[in-house]
Amino acid sequence: MVVAPLTLSSLALATLLVAALPFVIYRRLRRPLALKPRDAIAGIAVFALFAMVIERALNDYVLHRNEATATFLSHPLAFVVYGAFAAGICEEVGRFIGMRLLIKRAAAKAAASTSQTPRTDDGTALTYGLGHGGAEAWLVGVLVQIQWILFAVFENRGQLDGYLSNLPTESVMRIHLILASLTPQTAGIFALERVAALVFQIGLSVLMWRGLLAGWRAILPLAIALHALVDVPAALFQAQLVPLAAVDAVYALGALVVVGLLVRIYRRPGAERMTALPR
Repeated sequence: MVVAPLTLSSLALATLLVAALPFVIYRRLRRPLALKPRDAIAGIAVFALFAMVIERALNDYVLHRNEATATFLSHPLAFVVYGAFAAGICEEVGRFIGMRLLIKRAAAKAAASTSQTPRTDDGTALTYGLGHGGAEAWLVGVLVQIQWILFAVFENRGQLDGYLSNLPTESVMRIHLILASLTPQTAGIFALERVAALVFQIGLSVLMWRGLLAGWRAILPLAIALHALVDVPAALFQAQLVPLAAVDAVYALGALVVVGLLVRIYRRPGAERMTALPR
């Protein structure tokens, strides 16, 4: 069994695109929007803690270790609801906390100086979103995809079975089947899903940032609901309730809408995007 060179090249190109996109966006907008690395670092830290540690621990307990919840969530619709809201709650609570800390830090820094009234703009939200979404792109997408590319290279060399000799036979056979199913279209789907996820993370970050600055009490539940809504198509596919083509079409359309809104926001003059920090 051999992974076609065209498929392998497509996977590599898609992985490079997803890996580079957050850095390219940051580099192009760093000066025009005065982006700060610390805001991206905050987004990375929040995703790593709340999505990769807390959410995964919750899913492991609820879906595997607790027999009662695992049985209940074996029903497709229950799994869809849980999967969407678990991700929404964990990530948006983390985003809420992270951005509150950024706002408090900016306010404290401004209060310690004798400068003008403390102000901030959507550049912080964009940078945070690039960190949060970029961490997701790398930890959930790029690193996993690199592993599959390596598997494909070993498969083409006839070395995969030896490389995976420590795994059960069933697991090795499953990897062979997945490799056999890879196509250039698979690479395109991967790139589409990861780029759309990055766009949604930036959009949710801008929403949360503006809501916090405006003092909206409902911003956290609104963000959780919107995040859950974004995750519903993927959960429906995982539950085998809708085809992948429909999911990808929804994500492509949704990402285009969010990109249009973000372009409108960031094309405005800087003074119009400025918002006074709460005192």
